[in-house]
Amino acid sequence: MEVFKTNIIPSKPSFIGEKKTLDYKAICVFAATGFFLDEDAYFKEQKVLKPAHEFQIESNSILSSKPYFQWHYSPIERPLSQIVSEFAVLFETIIKEQVGNQKVILPLSGGLDSRTQAAALHYLRNEVQSYSYAFEGGHDETYYSKKIAQACGFSFTAWKVPQGYLWNKIEQLAKTNGCYSEFTHARQMAFVDQYAQMGDVFSLGHWGDVLFDDMGVSDSLSFNEQVEILLKKIVKKGGIELAESLWKSWGIEGDFKTYLKERISQLLLNIGIPESANAQIRAFKSLYWAPRWTSTNLSVFESQRPISLPYYDNRMCEFICSVPEKYLAGRQIQIEYLKMRMPALAKITWQDHRPFNLYHYHWNRRPWNLPYKIFDKMKRVLASKSLIQRNWELQFLGSENEEELQKWLFQNPHFSKFIAPEVVSDFYAKFTDDNQVYYSHSVSTLLTLSLFAKENL
Repeated sequence: MEVFKTNIIPSKPSFIGEKKTLDYKAICVFAATGFFLDEDAYFKEQKVLKPAHEFQIESNSILSSKPYFQWHYSPIERPLSQIVSEFAVLFETIIKEQVGNQKVILPLSGGLDSRTQAAALHYLRNEVQSYSYAFEGGHDETYYSKKIAQACGFSFTAWKVPQGYLWNKIEQLAKTNGCYSEFTHARQMAFVDQYAQMGDVFSLGHWGDVLFDDMGVSDSLSFNEQVEILLKKIVKKGGIELAESLWKSWGIEGDFKTYLKERISQLLLNIGIPESANAQIRAFKSLYWAPRWTSTNLSVFESQRPISLPYYDNRMCEFICSVPEKYLAGRQIQIEYLKMRMPALAKITWQDHRPFNLYHYHWNRRPWNLPYKIFDKMKRVLASKSLIQRNWELQFLGSENEEELQKWLFQNPHFSKFIAPEVVSDFYAKFTDDNQVYYSHSVSTLLTLSLFAKENL
């Protein structure tokens, strides 16, 4: 018998059971949301072990399980300055334990999560190789990342994600993430062969933006309203339509929308934080979204070097439960930490609030941001061609991309036995008929299911 304990936010799924019977209802949820829900897997007999549980396992079966942590809201009132100091000690302790004296590989963006890590790593005097990437033909997303690296004295590499990078790596990606995330999100795959030479361990900033912010709702939001908010957050454009088509083609009884809403309602009810809608929605996302969506493509990094995730640490989750919501709202803790630990980073523009930095971001409203808004719009209007803004544009647009996409959608015999060809043709036609933004998720999901069929059916 083996005793196995899952983290509060697992960085990778732990599967148990055999691959026998396809779970069509679970696959419909994946089609609608982009991730599998709760314990679901592609097969009914195979499950993913729940977060924050201790299991007794024998012969690929669960003998018993019990939770060791329940998300809660137990705010301890103290000044923001004290909370920031507590965060600093905890965050830096976690990072020091995770990376030690190894050379750190640090992906950077113009946001707050990786910037906060940069401040901690600079304070801890770690050797860091940082990098960032931008879309070929898109905005220069490396601009602020480079400034952050320079302020910290880190080595920095700027990459361009090229057109059509997916196709010569797609089968490798399918094996790496198990087809548990649709393929337009893993742009890190474009550089997978270059990571190993950059350092010893990744330090990744995933989930900081969820833990250290509010959910944008009133704490008194009713339970039914919370369910509706969650449905809007997790359902992708065109996702319900694709799920309903698959549901019907597979002859599943009942109604998909009703099924999905009932499942979300029950999972949310089980959390049981009636005193704070923000805390309850954050807990839902941390239990079901983080491990089954955010974590899935961490496997790309881990295929090359060990990964560390300071915001995933159990102690960070416990800390969040003690912080009053009024201090989590608006990213206050990370902002004040950066001001305290490294003001030079706080003075660099916050990408989400261009052109303002962490001292002036509250000016990002009319009339103070109007001159920049006008300038930015004029710059985009005068641009010689449309800028690439989304991952799928690099993978699906253009004749060479279309040829590769059509090959997987229409020339894979394993896939045509799995998904009705008329469903595939219908959604591909909708995608090509000037509805690309709305149906890009549907097409990417069908592409992912095609690779799943080739690997498993």
